[in-house]
Amino acid sequence: MASPSHAIGSSTFQLCSPRGHPTPVVCLAPRIHPLARSRSLGCNRATVRCSLVEEAQETSAFDEREGNLIDALIGIQGRGRSASPLQLEEVEKAVKALESSEGVPDPTGSSLIEGRWQLMFTTRPGTASPIQRTFVGVDFFSVFQEINLTTDDPRVSNIVVFSDAIGELKVEAAATIKDGRRILFQFDRAAFSFKFLPFKVPYPVPFRLLGDEAKGWLDTTYLSESGNLRISRGNKGTTFVLQKVTEPRQKLLSAISTGKGVKEAIDEFISSREVAGDYDLAEGEWNMVWSSQIETDSWLENAANGLMGNQIIRKNGQIKFVVPILLGLRFSMNGSFTKSGYRAYDVVMDDAAIIGGAFGYPVELDTKLKLEILYADDKIRISRGYNGITFVHVRIDGGNS
Repeated sequence: MASPSHAIGSSTFQLCSPRGHPTPVVCLAPRIHPLARSRSLGCNRATVRCSLVEEAQETSAFDEREGNLIDALIGIQGRGRSASPLQLEEVEKAVKALESSEGVPDPTGSSLIEGRWQLMFTTRPGTASPIQRTFVGVDFFSVFQEINLTTDDPRVSNIVVFSDAIGELKVEAAATIKDGRRILFQFDRAAFSFKFLPFKVPYPVPFRLLGDEAKGWLDTTYLSESGNLRISRGNKGTTFVLQKVTEPRQKLLSAISTGKGVKEAIDEFISSREVAGDYDLAEGEWNMVWSSQIETDSWLENAANGLMGNQIIRKNGQIKFVVPILLGLRFSMNGSFTKSGYRAYDVVMDDAAIIGGAFGYPVELDTKLKLEILYADDKIRISRGYNGITFVHVRIDGGNS
């Protein structure tokens, strides 16, 4: 039977039953900006935007303690390679909090551990396995772990996806379950699968000759009840954080890391996180990870206009641009900001210098610009500034405002 539809102002709604949902819910189909996110949830007659169901799905992916770990990971590049001591401390604190809580008991016997997991963080990205040494610290690549324990040939596989156009490297290990937490494994085969070749290229590692070096174990110290988050510790002292579902901010930063569809990812992110109310220019140290700038001015002009490096925001209305140069030299420019409107600030930068140790060489530069905040939280900020350029900054001082 067709679902009744109704109209309220500029929006329409109807009762629909998304797959897996026991009772009908109200699904809104508002007239939204064409860049706003749309997702098919299998409603009875048409594809509509079921905002209540979407929100429930997103908010239920991680509980509060898991969210604390996700927050700690935001802004860490190289899956831990570039993490500061303060960032590592925050991650370790969140990891231990989850490990001491009640996740899924006996995770190796749960079906939730099965499937493909994306590696988000590791405490030792430059050591351990060949994949870790070569690929884990490179954000441009995606790194996954596949666990299949219920087949006739139980396996744990590490996968590096170079790009959709190039292909992947898959390193496989025969696996056995020792107990409710530990998986024993032994690497035995690996190959490159390139999109432009009709055959696989063997990975040049003689696993049979490696002996015990090809063996190891993996303890799952936390598995979320949702099956979306896993913490594991390996035999070489490495801690891994893996996810099946990524948080929206992580999706945006992943697009920035790979350089694919960044503008579209920003539009989708902003439309999905749009909230009523103003945004503050939060204090802290913020690193610019992406800008929409195409044409470049001189290096000094770019630095003075905030198109590179870090921003340091202070409570007293002071702002500083800091850009590393080389050999210990850095460009530094101080200024001030004042609230000028809804989500808007006037920024005046007028004290620039090239700094080397305790010495500074003044530079005659001054900049006035408008700054509009499109989205902000304690970890990420999206803004529009000089010449209408869009910026994405992530907070790197590890604190909460």
